Amino acid sequence: MKILLIILSVIGLGLTIIPSVLVFIQDISLDSHKQLMLIGMILWFATAPFWIKEQEL
Repeated sequence: MKILLIILSVIGLGLTIIPSVLVFIQDISLDSHKQLMLIGMILWFATAPFWIKEQEL
């Protein structure tokens, strides 16, 4: 389960980084960029807290 969460988190991070580059090289529109960034943000914040936890002492 933890591996699935990590994979989904990495996909979410990719969806926040890659669209910015694609807009910069004018490969996608700004509207597509906004949609992909929103999906990536939701995916990251929905999955990352469950596998990035601070260890209790």
